[in-house]
Amino acid sequence: MAKQTQQPNGIQELKIAIREKTPGRLYVFHGEEAFLMNHYLGQLRKILVDKLTESFNYHKLTGENFDVQSFADAVENLPMMAEHTMVWVDEVDLFKLPETDREKLAQMLSDIPDYCTVVLTYETTPWKPDKRIKLWNAFADQALIVEFAKQEPRDLIAWISRHFAAAGKRIPQELCAYLIDITDGTMTALSGEISKICAYSGTDVICKADIDAVVEPVLDAVVFQMTDHISQGNYGQALVKLHQLIKMQEEPLKILGAVGSHFRRLSAARILLDGGKNAQDLMHLTGLKDYPARKTVSAAGRLSAAFCARASELIMETDRRIKTSQDEPDRLLEMLILQLAQEAKNA
Repeated sequence: MAKQTQQPNGIQELKIAIREKTPGRLYVFHGEEAFLMNHYLGQLRKILVDKLTESFNYHKLTGENFDVQSFADAVENLPMMAEHTMVWVDEVDLFKLPETDREKLAQMLSDIPDYCTVVLTYETTPWKPDKRIKLWNAFADQALIVEFAKQEPRDLIAWISRHFAAAGKRIPQELCAYLIDITDGTMTALSGEISKICAYSGTDVICKADIDAVVEPVLDAVVFQMTDHISQGNYGQALVKLHQLIKMQEEPLKILGAVGSHFRRLSAARILLDGGKNAQDLMHLTGLKDYPARKTVSAAGRLSAAFCARASELIMETDRRIKTSQDEPDRLLEMLILQLAQEAKNA
């Protein structure tokens, strides 16, 4: 098999192979965007095996049933009443196998039969090949390695809009960005949330109230909302958000760590604003995406540099007290919000 031409993440070459129905012999799928990974795995399966013969021609191996011999048997099995076979190896780190097994696998992966396509998937197990050993040469020569990373907000916004449209709903772009911000930003999470929002909404146009009614924000999003309330002077709502986090059973130190991270971003935004910079500069400095960067800069515009510095001191003091005192961590977090509120009033 000829060496695959590698692209930045391999997706375009994979799309072409699926569209033209010319699958390769060896693929490695990895990354945190499980929705895309499963989509393309399903597309490959669709063109390689049919439902009538898949019990003969489709083989799945996992950490529970994988060994070198079972893999060899699956790869070498001739297709039954079909042209192709497919072998899916899920979450098995081949590079951690004994050396003798790795050498056997290197030989097999270098000479996969033309009728067989092998796909290795890594969603929770990191794909960290040891490029010093012989097994890596087989992947370097034969495999198309496809990374399914989180999508850029611009692509996600278009994807979200299409999914709402397919359900007969419209959603403003700003609310698409908001939905990305309060979830973990993966298609897997967003797909489920879109279904819930569509089922809940009774109108053709999605509004923010529809999203807030059914979507439970991730930790960073709630902390963002909480600090935003402080910057706007809505101190009661800031406490409501803290109680929401406590109700979600988030660890107090984890909550405090997220609060500290956000105030560091606010401090950076305040410094940038004082230097005549904007949200784009904050994005480059911190890695924030467009929507949260704009929101952070907006919040920082309502706060002083002195307040941001004092907030950091209070957060460090709360961290010390949670770790050393006998006081209830939840109460200490409430005290922190009240202290921040008082400092914001006096700033």
